[in-house]
Amino acid sequence: MAANETRDTRIAENEAAFRAANESLRVVFENDEGADRYPFLCECGDPRCTVVVMLGLDAYAGLREHPSRFVIAPGHKQLDTETILEEGEGFQLIEKTGVAGDIARAHWQIPANEMRPA
Repeated sequence: MAANETRDTRIAENEAAFRAANESLRVVFENDEGADRYPFLCECGDPRCTVVVMLGLDAYAGLREHPSRFVIAPGHKQLDTETILEEGEGFQLIEKTGVAGDIARAHWQIPANEMRPA
């Protein structure tokens, strides 16, 4: 595996972990009807990142419909295979392609509130 692929893989794995943590936060926030925006973790690939991005639950749910999309703090884009799709107040919505996109799709789970019985 090439050095760039190894780096991309490590970053994508970190981002998938942050996405999983944000899904846990979303479940908690859905029970609170008092705020317009909620604090989510930046889903960049830096495992030391502690930046919080503020999003409404509808905006967060919209980005979770796509397995290769992540929310990050402005300036936290790390890979050439990440494309900024949208910029808002204190956040950027990115989409991954290449190895990082493949890993994101492999780790993606349909949010629990959208699962349908078999």
